[in-house]
Amino acid sequence: EWLQTEWPNMKVYLTSVTEHWATITLVGPNSRILLGKLTDDIDLSAEAFPFMTWRAGTVAGAPARIFRVSFTGDLSFEINVPARYALGIWTAFLAVGAKYGITPFGTETMHVLRAEKGYFIVGQETDGTVTPGDLGMERMLSKKKDFIGRRSLARTDSARTDRKQLVGLETVNQTVVLPIGAQIVVEPKKHTPMEMIGHVTSSYYSSNLERSMALALIKKGRDRHGELVKLPLEKRTVQAVIRDPVSLDPEGIRLNG
Repeated sequence: EWLQTEWPNMKVYLTSVTEHWATITLVGPNSRILLGKLTDDIDLSAEAFPFMTWRAGTVAGAPARIFRVSFTGDLSFEINVPARYALGIWTAFLAVGAKYGITPFGTETMHVLRAEKGYFIVGQETDGTVTPGDLGMERMLSKKKDFIGRRSLARTDSARTDRKQLVGLETVNQTVVLPIGAQIVVEPKKHTPMEMIGHVTSSYYSSNLERSMALALIKKGRDRHGELVKLPLEKRTVQAVIRDPVSLDPEGIRLNG
């Protein structure tokens, strides 16, 4: 994008190698046990292979790079291999993992699992107006390095104290799943314009929590944890409480186990 739009005169040639690689993500409390049955040259212990690190080795006889990351909030290993090995490794995992009840999962399941941990999706929890600070990610911004977007963070609008911030929502009636995009108010009014303080960005029913859950962007949201808000829908008004966006395993015990 930058070569095409900002630096079109540069003599640079790009070759995509995305299709040369495949990624298989192994997730769940038995993922370390199962992966250990298909690799013998990588120490998978939590001490030797902590969260947010990677190791190189072999998996089912194939060269692999394994990343200890997760978009689900549970113990997870992302296994990157040359694409020609993918089907064989996938088949091997299904065969060896049958005794552990292994099953493939799709993106809708992943959406629910990541929302339980408060993980955002760019383009769903964010748009062109949302900054890292709005998401609670200020600590990840370098104070010394330059980066694309740094200038925007210094703008007056980006420094406002009433910006919308990422929070969690827990409905009072825990069986109600809020519609994505629903507007949030302090108190509904019938005849005058209502001040909208935010909106729902993600909403699901969580089997782990046995209740509904939602993520939202709300003005000064991090200062409003515990506050009761209203969501006026077409034929009813739903009440919800502002919470921390992390609904499951806030201590990270499962993630770092």
